[in-house]
Amino acid sequence: MDAFFASVEQASKPSLRGKAVVVGGLGPRGVVATASYEARIFGVHSAMPMAQARRRAPNAAYLVPRFALYRSISEQVMGLLKALSPLVEPLSLDEAFVDLEAGGAAWDERSARLAGAKLRADIRAVTGLTGSVGLAASKMLAKIASEQAKPDGLVLIEPGTERALLGPLPVRTLPGVGPATGDHLRRAGIHTVDELAEAGEDELVRLLGKAHGHALFAMALARDERPVVAEREAKSVSVEDTYDVDIHDRLRVGTEVRRLADRCVRRLRAAGLSGRTIVLKVRRYDFSTLTRSETLRGPTDDPAVVREAAARLLDSVDTTGGVRLLGVGVSGLADYTQEDLFAQAGGHVDDLPHEEAEAAPAPEPETPAERRWPAGHDVRHAVHGPGWVQGSGLGRVTVRFETPDSEPGRVKTFRVDDPALQPAEPLPLVSRRPGEAEGAGADGGVRAEGG
Repeated sequence: MDAFFASVEQASKPSLRGKAVVVGGLGPRGVVATASYEARIFGVHSAMPMAQARRRAPNAAYLVPRFALYRSISEQVMGLLKALSPLVEPLSLDEAFVDLEAGGAAWDERSARLAGAKLRADIRAVTGLTGSVGLAASKMLAKIASEQAKPDGLVLIEPGTERALLGPLPVRTLPGVGPATGDHLRRAGIHTVDELAEAGEDELVRLLGKAHGHALFAMALARDERPVVAEREAKSVSVEDTYDVDIHDRLRVGTEVRRLADRCVRRLRAAGLSGRTIVLKVRRYDFSTLTRSETLRGPTDDPAVVREAAARLLDSVDTTGGVRLLGVGVSGLADYTQEDLFAQAGGHVDDLPHEEAEAAPAPEPETPAERRWPAGHDVRHAVHGPGWVQGSGLGRVTVRFETPDSEPGRVKTFRVDDPALQPAEPLPLVSRRPGEAEGAGADGGVRAEGG
């Protein structure tokens, strides 16, 4: 799903179509979640500090994510993929692998192209967004094909052409080659996939270690035997907040931990899960990160139990000097809850590796200043109808009144406490039945990778 969040915002806001849109945390420490293609022209990209993005694209629209809407659209797309095959492996809200052969949707090059073309048409009809599809004999190659296909395209890598295609590509193209590995290989004089293959397996093992070296050498030869895995069991549920200004007040830190615990339980219950291990994450003023955990005697989804455990964990952490990030998570998940609440007490506290905490699901950006009128979020006025927040400050909120099906709307400003203005649920991007939306849709993309 190319520039997924930004594409959804453009589709739902007529005044932003064809314009630079940046979605992410808007505080001083916020980062870019997604940038539209128009914003990427200015060098804005995901994971960039928001302050840097504003310097590069000062005239872009900067919006707070609407995760509930993104999830609902993602579920529609995943439903279309599951209609093609029982083997669908979601990687995130915006991408998934599909084994077309397992579902009988494709058995040769021609049938694969037809399945991919139909999928793109169905995505457009159901969501109003366009989609890019990569087709190949392996997951690695399907992902590379999907990158080449976007936006709004389909690329099939023909059998027998894989090595020639991969050879000139940079090593960062391969899965598992991030910035650190890429820099390590570059210092060794290895820049392309061809050079990776020419270095040989022994040299790659010497440079990167046995497991990583073997895996990268196989991928450089276009070998990828990883199957499409239909279900990925969640290992943890977590939430966290990064604060614009370091928190020094210990009472405020405790209040934030309790609030995060309640948010975490809401996510836990929404997923129909409970968990035995409560995790607290604290990033201090000097960027050092401390992680503590307490394992209960049985799984729980009780907010009081999670709050109390998180508070006990906080007692073991020194927050002197200030806190820039707090997080609460639950792991050891189960699909049932321990009924005996008295059995929840008396767990034990462990230090967790920092890497385990970082591997938890991505948090939803939220800062105190954005909670009432977040930029980009939906509102409804008693007289003017539905619209979205264009900005707020100094006791005022500016709203643009438009809907996904309207022309670009007019702008009006109100007091933040105006009783006629209320937060609202997002409007659907497509108000027509599938089939009636053929040929319609907004700029953007949904990537589905064929396996």
